[in-house]
Amino acid sequence: MTESDDAARHRAKMIKRKAVQDREVASKTLEKGLLIVNTGPGKGKSTAAFGLMLRALGRGFRVGVVQFVKGAWETGERLALERFADQIEWHTMGEGFTWETQDRARDVAAAERAWGKAGELMARDDIRLVVLDELNIALRYDYLPLADVVAALRARRPDLHVVVTGRNAKPELIEAADLVTEMTLVKHHFAAGVKAQEGIEF
Repeated sequence: MTESDDAARHRAKMIKRKAVQDREVASKTLEKGLLIVNTGPGKGKSTAAFGLMLRALGRGFRVGVVQFVKGAWETGERLALERFADQIEWHTMGEGFTWETQDRARDVAAAERAWGKAGELMARDDIRLVVLDELNIALRYDYLPLADVVAALRARRPDLHVVVTGRNAKPELIEAADLVTEMTLVKHHFAAGVKAQEGIEF
């Protein structure tokens, strides 16, 4: 087979594939606000949410962020996204990781305040995307009533996108979601003694 024959076969194959893809894309006609869940033991759940947020900002969306756990660290993503201050409302309301506080009542109170702020953001007509960073952690430790949270997320206005992050997403939240991605841990540098580094972990 000559090089030109190979190129022709490839072109014919891609033409067929494009036709299939075009039909598939054309068949999708709904537009709605999505409930997106990033979960799993692998790294990158919040990072993916902030990447999506950057896309939304590029499209001119106004967005809201509520961080349920992270509170002790100054993160690179927040510093970078401060450049979009006119489009972002950012609320870091956690007090750090649960093993740092060691005070359940304090953690519950912080989660309740954060969920109250989340409700305020979701109720606003000018906000198109809300990131609820590490909400899954608050739900995992029963800091918030799961049924109430899921009901509120289901009842959000039809055009509002919400991203929930954190490992161990509850089955009820997964069932309510439109898109669920599980980050799978294959290999992590932490196991080899590499510490959390600025610009990578925070």
